[in-house]
Amino acid sequence: MYRVVIVGRPNVGKSSLFNRLVGRKSAVVADTPGVTRDLKEEVVETDTGRFLLVDTGGLWSGDRWEKKIQEKVDRALEEADLVLFAVDGRADLTPADHEVAEYLRRKGKPVLLVATKVDHPTHEHYLGPLYALGFGDPIPTSSEHARGLEDLIEAIWQRLPVRQEESEPEVAAIRLAIVGRPNAGKSSLLNAILGEERVIVSEEPGTTRDTIDVPVDIGGQRFILLDTAGIRKRPETFVEELAIRRSLRAIGEADVVLLVVDPFQVGDRELKLANEALEKGKPVVLVITKWDLVPKEEAQRMRRLLKEKLAHLDHLPRVYTSALTRQNLERIFQEAVRLHELNHTRIPTSELNRWVGVWTSRVQMPNFKGKPLKILYATQPEVAPPTFVFFVNHPEFVTRAFENYLKNRIGEDLGLKEVPFRLVFRGRREEGTER
Repeated sequence: MYRVVIVGRPNVGKSSLFNRLVGRKSAVVADTPGVTRDLKEEVVETDTGRFLLVDTGGLWSGDRWEKKIQEKVDRALEEADLVLFAVDGRADLTPADHEVAEYLRRKGKPVLLVATKVDHPTHEHYLGPLYALGFGDPIPTSSEHARGLEDLIEAIWQRLPVRQEESEPEVAAIRLAIVGRPNAGKSSLLNAILGEERVIVSEEPGTTRDTIDVPVDIGGQRFILLDTAGIRKRPETFVEELAIRRSLRAIGEADVVLLVVDPFQVGDRELKLANEALEKGKPVVLVITKWDLVPKEEAQRMRRLLKEKLAHLDHLPRVYTSALTRQNLERIFQEAVRLHELNHTRIPTSELNRWVGVWTSRVQMPNFKGKPLKILYATQPEVAPPTFVFFVNHPEFVTRAFENYLKNRIGEDLGLKEVPFRLVFRGRREEGTER
């Protein structure tokens, strides 16, 4: 697939342009310079075809992340078919703009000059100085007002090299959201999986500011890894608040959630994140990181301690791993695939109703004023999460104890205790209640 990379100094509107071309608010946007630090990739669908759009951090930022950001832009440009050089169309050129222009000339990649923030046709009169950058006619755009985007898309296809696109395998990718508290080791884990420093890692909490989608192939299975910002109890800035919202949204978009747990920092936050995922019907793998820091003689005691602190999550699979030693990295994906398949389990109606007969024969059915609860029929209309509908004579007769009994039996007898599932009770003339 063609790769189009957006490059420019900080705060010229790169992420806003990225969001407009992608068609949704994928990248965090704020007036603060330096919000984007890692590479962010999304596929752009157009009438002509598809291309992969890459958002990058601002070059020549002057902050302490400058070197790391430039390393990532260097790597993005190695595989780029076209560069969108974004400049602020309503501001004077800065030394940083000229530095970026010279940097792109050295790279030797095809470049389209994109003037951002040109909200009105009258603003185009101020674009003359942009010719001094040496990349020809600037394309005026406005992300806020969606101006010039069609012209930009047309220009992109005119500048992309002509080549026969290879047909891509139609193997569905499994989306894995990597979530956890700040500094739990999420980005280090992602970098270890990829074998390169794809995202910036620092001891400072909050280094990851946005959700980063990274495609990867493991053993012939395609995955999309969603590296997310650490979930704080109380975000300290607006950018952090936006990043946390994206992290929570990534949970909803994932097929499986990898909850990264620092064994030296475990508490209510891990339980809340797991519950957030399970309530959204997402299976969860507990990934215990930094296991190389646990002395061998302390491993058993640490496992018991984690079991106590995560007692409510004891039914979830857990993998003890280390980004440094690469211990058990493959097993993370094995567990994710297994849970993904389990979450798509479909129980045949005949088999489900045979089990219902067994379950009801082993328990005293709820009884109100001499009228017992009767399960007339059961079916499973949905997967991911598996949803079981029980048609009963009186839904209001279903007690919490009986509901929990059914959940335990479904988990144990149908082998679904490791994934979330839902129960719905319906009367003959009622819509029913989801539990």
